[in-house]
Amino acid sequence: MYPEYLVSPMRQELVDAGFEELKSAEAVESVIPSEGTVFVVVNSVCGCAAANARPAAKAAVKNEKHPDKLVTVFAGMEKDAVDRARAYMLPYPPSSPAMALFKDGQLVHMIERHMIEGRPAQMIADNLVAAFDEYC
Repeated sequence: MYPEYLVSPMRQELVDAGFEELKSAEAVESVIPSEGTVFVVVNSVCGCAAANARPAAKAAVKNEKHPDKLVTVFAGMEKDAVDRARAYMLPYPPSSPAMALFKDGQLVHMIERHMIEGRPAQMIADNLVAAFDEYC
């Protein structure tokens, strides 16, 4: 686990953009399998989360069509919550950062770390917006 003082600003960046933090497996269970659309960001301390993933997620949710619920779990912190969220993302292997869109409890769009690293935030946001336009 990372020191809370280190991750707090990274958590807050998504919370300020309207995301709800899920810190337990039970919290994940109460949101992902629900009706409607849920956008999950697996947050991380890595540079590609700071430069690419969080900015892309924040930009994408400003789209006219966006998910009903915006949630985040933090890799390297709340292990049970992250593990439970990742279980819903199967068959994709665990990665962080990562972003997933669910519709009525079913995974419909996934962005893994290898799709985030080295790509501009706007390119990732455009990918998310296309998914939001299709599923939300």
